[in-house]
Amino acid sequence: MLFFENDYGHGAHPAVLRRLCETNLTPQPGYGEDAYSENARRLIREACGAPEADVFFLAGGTQVNAVAVGGLLRPWEGACAASTGHINAHEAGAVEFTGHKVLALPQRHGKLEAETLVAALADFYADPNHEHMVFPGMVYISHPTEYGTLYTRAELTELSDICKKYHISLYMDGARLAYALAADKDLTLPDIAALCDAFTVGGTKCGALCGEALVFPKGGPERFLTLIKQRGALLAKGRLCGAQFEALFEDGLYFELGKSAVALAMELRKGLLARGFALFEDSPTNQQFPVVPNALLPELGKCVAYSFWEKRGEGESVIRLATSWATRPEDVEELFKILDNMTVGG
Repeated sequence: MLFFENDYGHGAHPAVLRRLCETNLTPQPGYGEDAYSENARRLIREACGAPEADVFFLAGGTQVNAVAVGGLLRPWEGACAASTGHINAHEAGAVEFTGHKVLALPQRHGKLEAETLVAALADFYADPNHEHMVFPGMVYISHPTEYGTLYTRAELTELSDICKKYHISLYMDGARLAYALAADKDLTLPDIAALCDAFTVGGTKCGALCGEALVFPKGGPERFLTLIKQRGALLAKGRLCGAQFEALFEDGLYFELGKSAVALAMELRKGLLARGFALFEDSPTNQQFPVVPNALLPELGKCVAYSFWEKRGEGESVIRLATSWATRPEDVEELFKILDNMTVGG
């Protein structure tokens, strides 16, 4: 069975596992105060060009989003997000469970556009009844988006300027940030640190066993570590995440893993187009979204693990094929052979 279902189905990159084994028997303080976490924070600050940043390590993406959003918002506020945004569509109401509403806005190619955000904020404050409504307290975006698309530096700057004007936070979910940074050099990690109030550097989908780094470039909210503890998200063995991020950032491994996955995704993209498959979105990242006749899906599913994304008309569906740090060139070639046999036979 070929695996293109997601980018977190494998374990961890061997270098990450080696670091865990090498450090396994060395006792360390708990709760992220270990030497490995401290060094990982230093490496991340350097990569972000943000020497004053607060960096926290949490176990998973949904967990870090719920804790971060809850920590950035006041009790009467909600989070503006694209309707397709992960916190709105694929996190089982985790943000709402913290007591904060997700304020879903129209999207275009998976992105929240500046014009849409400005109109929503202006309409909110123009409403005479807005004191009785959930106030927009932050903007949530993901990079890449749920459709593998990317924000440009100009687009992120526009969103950042709007947030500053309205005194709300800009938060970027970077669960797949390694692949975004590899796909396009227009928006760099230091750019993100300069323009966002908080963002995550994903590990789970980018070579780690688990773990996300939550970065506050200008410093985090008051008593944020206590909030993490209160939400049940503070690992006693914080070294587990710290050692992994130390291995990922020590010699630029994080960025190399992103490059290899994106390079294979571009080969995948080229092969899909050559075989006549339309692509639902123009994704430059490790996620590709071919439009496939429904009649082919049962046969494809027998030998290829993929993700169903959405229906498209009566006879077609959009599926997702994702490469990862663990994908091999021969996996892509084998997929092409399978598709050739299916299309010829069909």
